Amino acid sequence: MRRTPLPAGLFGVALSVVGLLPGVVSAAQPEALPVVTVIVDNAKVIRLPEKTQTVVVGNPFIAEVTPQKNGVLILTGKSFGSTNLIALDSAGALIAETMIRVEASREATITVQRGMDRESLSCTPNCQPSAQLGDAAKYFDPTSGQADKRRALASSGGGVGATSQGTGAGSGGGMGAITSP
Repeated sequence: MRRTPLPAGLFGVALSVVGLLPGVVSAAQPEALPVVTVIVDNAKVIRLPEKTQTVVVGNPFIAEVTPQKNGVLILTGKSFGSTNLIALDSAGALIAETMIRVEASREATITVQRGMDRESLSCTPNCQPSAQLGDAAKYFDPTSGQADKRRALASSGGGVGATSQGTGAGSGGGMGAITSP
């Protein structure tokens, strides 16, 4: 877990994940933590509780948080799995905790299993190869390599008709925790 300073003004509102987080959970409660589900390579908006000074993500390889203004975090699913998200006050006391579950998209994705080899296709509406975590290297590598080349062309402006695509600048760089100064 890494700690990174929060920008000024990120001490906002009650912890609610766009209405999904029912309330604050203390460490003394034996209840199961509330669960927030996000799809891999997708994002959700999270509002921090008042007086939050530090936000910790248990495993930044599974989920990443990117600070925004007014006590808002963007939670991005990076890889399949579960991790936790913790909000601490200036004294290091737990304000809130939730479980983050990152899942695969179930919409318009077809998985083809050939023996031990798996290949994923995105069918929106025509089926095209789509590199997904868990695909066999012989399918994943060429598909992801083509996607990487396309992104490079688009971001550099190279090629006729290339358009600028978002590159994820300011994505937080895999930080595990955010702390205010």
